Amino acid sequence: MEITEVRVFPVSEEKLKAYVTITLDHCFVVRDLKVIHGNSGLFIAMPAKRRKDGTFKDIAHPLNSETREKMERTILAEYEREVKKGTGPRPTGTEAHDA
Repeated sequence: MEITEVRVFPVSEEKLKAYVTITLDHCFVVRDLKVIHGNSGLFIAMPAKRRKDGTFKDIAHPLNSETREKMERTILAEYEREVKKGTGPRPTGTEAHDA
């Protein structure tokens, strides 16, 4: 499995830095990954759904740490490129990352 496209949608929030959409093998799209600034730096949060009890459950996620690390490296590299390009943050909300 290869990540064949990464689209980054920067936002201006304290911890949330961007929404991300990835395409796998030119044929499968995963939306609503998030670039988060945590206590130890940037990391990727998988798309998740809020449960009735207020907790979150991942909708899609890697099954092993090797795949997670590969995804994180690829996505964060693209995020850094986007930030350096100077593309400004977009408003938060669904219109910001449904393109």
